[in-house]
Amino acid sequence: MRITGFRTLNTVQEWGRPVGDANGVFVDGLTPVPIILVDTDVGITGVGLGPHVNAEAVFAAIDGEDPRGVTALYDRMLRQTFKTGHAGAVFGTIGAFDTALWDIKAQAAGEPLWRLLGGRDRRVPAYASGLDIGLTDAELVAVYESYAERGLRAAKLKGGLDVDRDRRRLTLVREVLADAARGQQPALMLDANESWSRKQAVRHVCALERTLDLTWIEEPVRRWDAEGMAVVGRGIRASVASGENLSGLEQFRPLLAAGAIDIVQTSAVWGITHFLRVATLAHAHDLPVSPVGNTPVGLLHAATATPNHLASELQDLRPPLGMHVDLHVEDGEFVLGNSAGIGIRIDEDMIRASARQPGSPVGSGTNVRPESAGRRLLPVTDDAAVPPHPGSRRPLPLRPADERPGRHNAEPRANTSPDRT
Repeated sequence: MRITGFRTLNTVQEWGRPVGDANGVFVDGLTPVPIILVDTDVGITGVGLGPHVNAEAVFAAIDGEDPRGVTALYDRMLRQTFKTGHAGAVFGTIGAFDTALWDIKAQAAGEPLWRLLGGRDRRVPAYASGLDIGLTDAELVAVYESYAERGLRAAKLKGGLDVDRDRRRLTLVREVLADAARGQQPALMLDANESWSRKQAVRHVCALERTLDLTWIEEPVRRWDAEGMAVVGRGIRASVASGENLSGLEQFRPLLAAGAIDIVQTSAVWGITHFLRVATLAHAHDLPVSPVGNTPVGLLHAATATPNHLASELQDLRPPLGMHVDLHVEDGEFVLGNSAGIGIRIDEDMIRASARQPGSPVGSGTNVRPESAGRRLLPVTDDAAVPPHPGSRRPLPLRPADERPGRHNAEPRANTSPDRT
């Protein structure tokens, strides 16, 4: 069997509501989903979800190779792009190709990937994650009621702009999930998406912990700030989770060495081989691992064979446009199917015929860091935190930042890997 070529597609996730985080909101509820399809000379095509950046250069490392040598080909792709491939969108392109190769390998074996990797149980624990900072309280309740109907007993909310608003929203979701939790306390998490300074993080979380039990706080400070995360972790009761925006084992080592994180995360767009390696590194430190991202199908298969897997993120209950996925959600778990490979089928004709494209985000957008992040003196008001409905031209304002001299003004950074949260 040989790899003969690849194709790229772009589809969208249709949320049907505003989605976003502390950095910005997509009011139209459309987010991009890039796809890579890898073809072989035996008619098997593998599916990978992730960026297309430098795809031709990355593909040169695997062109004509036997796709079943996945882990060796993963390292070959890293070597092919060694000056750019360990970070950013190029790492995501490698991850998309890697996922497609695992899909091919399992299809060739005639087995679902979860079984090929040595998984015993096709069920994967899940937690609900609505990318919900742009929702009103009523909308928030309605969204999490749909999760609760499928037995979800844990939820991660987006927040970090207003402690009173976060407390109210977390309390509402706790009440929604109470029945599904069957007499136990639902697990609550809060994702700040790197929007705080160290002191802001401790003050914000400690204020919440006066009335709420938080399982973890996610990305409280910058992803690479090992000392800062350790400071936050010592100042709060909740665990600290991070890692979805880290790429390559070398970026995890400083955080693990500093005892900076309690929950090790990886993003779905970084690929299956990366997840397996990070999970092994975390396991060596007696830490759990948790995949993050929309449509994390490949990592769900890998999670079944990972002894330290904790729970995987469940975002939208529907797959992206033109994508059919062999799994369902029941009793708070993903249930993987028996289709050979990772169980994703792409309707290329539907995707190419669709005119659906993501619009412009409100404010800075989820993939561009606001200038005021980590330097806000006052909370963002409720009116500012909730975006206008589609069709309105009212902007999403941010309260003025603390402009003290000497404080770092971060430049906006583009992020071309949208499948991270």
